[in-house]
Amino acid sequence: MRTMSKQHAKSVVIAVIGGAGRYWCPVVMRDLALCGRLSGELRLFDQRSSSVNAAFGEALFRHADSQTNFRVTWTTNLRRALRGADFVVIGISPGPASMFANDLDIPLRYGVLQTVGDTTGPGGISRALRTVPLMTRFAEAVAEHCPKAWVVNYTNPMTLATAALHAAAPGIKAFGSCHEVAAATRRLTAIADGYAGSVRPSGKPIHMDIAGVNHFTFATAARRGATNLFTLVDRHIREPGRFADQTAYARDNAARGAFWDHRGLISMDLYRRFGALGAAGDRHLAEFVPWYLADGEAGLHRWGVVVTPSSLRTGVWRPAPGVVPAPNPLAPSSDVPERLTPSGEEGVAQMCALAGAGDLVTNVNLPNAGQMPDLPPGAIVETNAMFQADSVRAIAPKPLPEALSALVRRIVDVHRLTLQAGRSRDFDTALQAVLLDPLCRLSTDRAAAMLRELIQANRELLPGWKAARP
Repeated sequence: MRTMSKQHAKSVVIAVIGGAGRYWCPVVMRDLALCGRLSGELRLFDQRSSSVNAAFGEALFRHADSQTNFRVTWTTNLRRALRGADFVVIGISPGPASMFANDLDIPLRYGVLQTVGDTTGPGGISRALRTVPLMTRFAEAVAEHCPKAWVVNYTNPMTLATAALHAAAPGIKAFGSCHEVAAATRRLTAIADGYAGSVRPSGKPIHMDIAGVNHFTFATAARRGATNLFTLVDRHIREPGRFADQTAYARDNAARGAFWDHRGLISMDLYRRFGALGAAGDRHLAEFVPWYLADGEAGLHRWGVVVTPSSLRTGVWRPAPGVVPAPNPLAPSSDVPERLTPSGEEGVAQMCALAGAGDLVTNVNLPNAGQMPDLPPGAIVETNAMFQADSVRAIAPKPLPEALSALVRRIVDVHRLTLQAGRSRDFDTALQAVLLDPLCRLSTDRAAAMLRELIQANRELLPGWKAARP
């Protein structure tokens, strides 16, 4: 998917909003150290001290594997961080872990099961309501202090976080960067390599047409060279036992804490039922439709997917005695590794292309400017795009099948109402978003009670909300 030519390092100023974060900020710094095409100044901003990450970054850029150098500074002053920046990276969590737990636990008490709770469903809507005012503040600051900067958003819910940036500062050069499609490409590569006799040479890169919204994203076409890879997917799903019950696998993952692992069965089930391959992880895809969660956790385990518990989010989850826990890919670390390896995220590669250090084609979340004509103009959608010097041009994919397009349009409508509610602080509009969401199968009274409880529990980041009508 990537085509980038190596050039001399270009000097840039990069501001990281969320500079004290234990995941996104170290990821960006590690990828910058391995990049070799950019150098300059890296400014870390957070409302709490970013000094730990600043020291970590300095050590990374002195590392024997580092191919570049950045001067790392940190500040708690947003204006100082942004002034004159060429790029702004946003990787924040909208509130403490306890609020993330609220997003999962409160809906669960009302009978709404969520596998992740950070993108869609009542939990995703609750998280978005906290995120919108934060993104509004950042967008207004970017417009004032570095209006020509490109903004790379890693924050979830990505669609609504990116939409809030554009709503607050029309004309802002902001996009959302997500690794889910890259993971789906690796899964499809494994399938294609399994039929190596049918696809030669197997080393050629795979290209997928990408269409949808973040985490509810689909490959509508896939090829390696001249080979249509969907013919191989057809063979793959027809193999005996392909959709066998995965409960034992899921229960083992739940016991070890391998909450991110899955076998792509939901992705393939969507393909066999609708004609497009799910291009996000199964735990995300499952949340946008009611079918895979209809029979509770036991039904979800049948597909090899495990619910991510709130105890993991708050850091108190522990495996059963005698069980060796699985590694947590999001576990924070301030130790400089012996060897530097790429994270798999594409934000730094995107910045390189925008700085003029070679072209790049990859998936990205952008306002709909016709790349998906079946969805409303301006809605944040995920497709491939061409990144070039100071330019991102969306690439129109093969369209979604009709039924999938209808499902995605419903989610776009939920996003529109959620953004409107987050900007206006209006309970009734937020309730409409909750009721329209496919996971909400509650009475209007119970849905309203659930939303009131979510807003009350997270009120610290939801100031000025209007009271709900009786």
